[in-house]
This record gives sequence, C-alpha cells and structure tokens, in this order.
Amino acid sequence: MPEGHTLHRLAGLHRRRYVGRVVRVSSPQGRFDPSTVDGRVMRRAEAHGKHLFHVYGPDAVVHVHLGLYGTFTEHEHPVTEPVGQVRMRVVGEAHWTDLRGPTRCEVLTADEVAALRARLGPDPLRRDADPEAAYRRIARSTKSIGALLMDQQVVSGVGNVYRAEVLFRNGVDPLLPGNRVDRALWDALWADLVVLMRHGVRVGRIDTVRPEHLPEATGRAPRQDRHGGEVYVYRRAGQPCLLCATPVAAAELVGRNLFWCPTCQPAATGNRAAPRPSKVPG
Repeated sequence: MPEGHTLHRLAGLHRRRYVGRVVRVSSPQGRFDPSTVDGRVMRRAEAHGKHLFHVYGPDAVVHVHLGLYGTFTEHEHPVTEPVGQVRMRVVGEAHWTDLRGPTRCEVLTADEVAALRARLGPDPLRRDADPEAAYRRIARSTKSIGALLMDQQVVSGVGNVYRAEVLFRNGVDPLLPGNRVDRALWDALWADLVVLMRHGVRVGRIDTVRPEHLPEATGRAPRQDRHGGEVYVYRRAGQPCLLCATPVAAAELVGRNLFWCPTCQPAATGNRAAPRPSKVPG
C-alpha cells in the first residue's frame, strides 16, 4: 500500500496540472458518479495520510484511498480510449489522469471530509499537524510503538517502510510499549519522520540511509528491490545490518511484517510481548 509521501506527491502534481482550471471528470468503469464535479473548477488538491482529496467546492470533494491495488496513471494530451477498469478519469487543458483499482473513490461534502479527517492522526507532511495529539495517544497505550506507528488514527501516512526505518534510525525496540516512550524520544521520532517523508515527496521513493552508509561510501552493492531506495532493515531479513552486521530479524506484528536489528535496537526490559515469526522471508 502506498505510504503518505506518495499521496502528497500526487496532490502536488494534481495542483500544478488541474487546480484553478475547469476539468472533465468521468467514470469509464461506471462505478463512480462524477456528475456533481464534472465540468467544475478544481479548487484544491491535498492529502492527509493515505487519503487524497480533489476539492471542487464545499458540496463536492472527491475522496480517494488507493488501498493495496489502486494506482493513478498520468498522461499528456491527446486523450486516448480507456484501457482496463478505469474508475475515474480527470481531463484538464494539457494533461489527463486515470485512476484504477482504489479502495475508495467517492464524492463527499466538506462536513464529511472533516469527519473523516477527525478520525485520522496527525500527518507529518501537513503544516497543520499536531504531534502532541499523537503523543497523547501513544503515552497512554500499552500497545507497542511498532504497532502504534502503523495505526492511522495515531499517526497518519506512516506505513511499513517508514515504521521500520524510523525505529531503526533512532535505535528503538519496535516492541517497546507506547506508555514507555518518553517525550524526548517521541520528539526525535516525529522530527525524523518529517525529514524522511519530505524527502520521499521530493524524490518519489523512500530513502532512509545516511550518507556515510550509502553504497558509494561503504563499497557495498546497491539495494536490489522493487520498492527502490536505500534502507537499513525493511525487507532485509537475514541480511547483515549495515551498521553492526547482525542479521536483520523479521516477525509478524498486527498482521504486517516487522523488520529490525536485534543489536542496534536492543529489547527493552520489562513488558515486551514476543512477536509471531514472519511468514515472508524478506
């Protein structure tokens, strides 16, 4: 599933191409009713976590959640016939966009958008984000910080890659209970998420490795993975840690694969539940 930087990157692209202009909106697949937005001026395009909003007015906001299989494809004119199951097509003056396979694609009112966003945690990529709101939930929870970072009601936009990498970069045991995360540690995690995710928006991929640990600095081979980018532990189960050479561990936590270095992220003493063995070796 795309992480938050992908949606913010899409929002920026759609702002540049469509905002302030009349756009034509259709649903070749027929599973989305575009009648209230077709032929109107797109006023804003913005993201909150893994949710994208095309704002046409207070009575018409297109809400998209890509889920596991949703994808946008971007094109320049001329417009061609739809290929495959196109849920939504947006056509502007010089560009057009097709959306396929989203979990959600619907028209909401501004009040409905506000209610949806009220259920989401703060987004490190938004200027209006309140990290204190996330910390209040974390500080009173006995769930692990590894689980809490993936809870979109706690922090919005963080997925499996950013979760694994920010915990590694800060030397945090992913199974540390939330109520044992002190304020200084949370401030460090939040600040790192802001830096990492902003970089993701700029370059269009997730890079988390510091310059001194990159292949060109250490002489190691570059990462070969369909996700791209240089990372410390994500999908590197069994491979040597880039810092200490300990094999990277993997386990299942809340239905998702968790990756960490047992040496660089030592187990916190006290209340620590054992994760389930990972079903996916990588």
